[in-house]
Amino acid sequence: MSETKSRFVVSADWLQAELGSPDLRVLDASFYLPAQNRNADAEYAAGHIPGALRFDQDKIADHSSPLAHTVPSPQEFAAEVGKLGIRETDRIVVYDGPGIFAAPRVWWLFRTMGAKNVFVLDGGLDGWKAEGRPLETDVPKPAPVTFAVNFNADRVVSFEAMEEIVAEGTMQVADARSAGRFAGTEPEPRAGMRSGHMPGAKNLPSGVFSDKGHFKSLPELRRTITDAGIDLSKPVVTTCGSGITAAIITLALESLDHADNKLYDGSWSEWGSREDTAVVTGKE
Repeated sequence: MSETKSRFVVSADWLQAELGSPDLRVLDASFYLPAQNRNADAEYAAGHIPGALRFDQDKIADHSSPLAHTVPSPQEFAAEVGKLGIRETDRIVVYDGPGIFAAPRVWWLFRTMGAKNVFVLDGGLDGWKAEGRPLETDVPKPAPVTFAVNFNADRVVSFEAMEEIVAEGTMQVADARSAGRFAGTEPEPRAGMRSGHMPGAKNLPSGVFSDKGHFKSLPELRRTITDAGIDLSKPVVTTCGSGITAAIITLALESLDHADNKLYDGSWSEWGSREDTAVVTGKE
């Protein structure tokens, strides 16, 4: 691996060479917003990386929550990924369609649940297909195994904790939504939700971390984050629309050896839909 690239991101060349290894598990974690006009399940059925299993972020979630794809209980997570034949000791490679969009969320989720050898595929399935790499339509049928979960609850921020962070300024807030949604000049895609941002938050739109589905170099990541006003020597909480693309910022932070970070799971779908939360507009 190059010293200038994230240790958590693997190339298509590397993955293709490793396909079939007994400890390798490949997951298609594609997820799309309605505006993207793509169907993750249909694309998986039409052709996926050999051996890849579908990881549906809306199904492996906390269904007692009114919010979409929130973090499931450790027990539920362990049961669901155990059905996929995944152990916490496996090497797990997660991919999505565009490359660096939804896969980092599942990378973060597995690591939060105790897996250590988790990676994101650079370039995603779109890049894999563009390079003419192998695909299959067969759905693997793994034997169930036990995933020994070791949940790090400190990595997940609740609404109550986020209220305190914003009120007291105890952590920097990095928001992965678009500049227009952050500033309040564009509407939120979810009905009945205010646009704008939390007081003190900094805007790091999720797309700035990649180029054509490929994660940027470490120097580029560092420059992007610091130029947005984030001090890498201080703690950070990441947020976005619904907790998916916030993990792209988390991936960038962890790639730069920034360990003191958390993810606000409810994100703007929770904060922006309430009447009792502070919302400001403008670029700052």
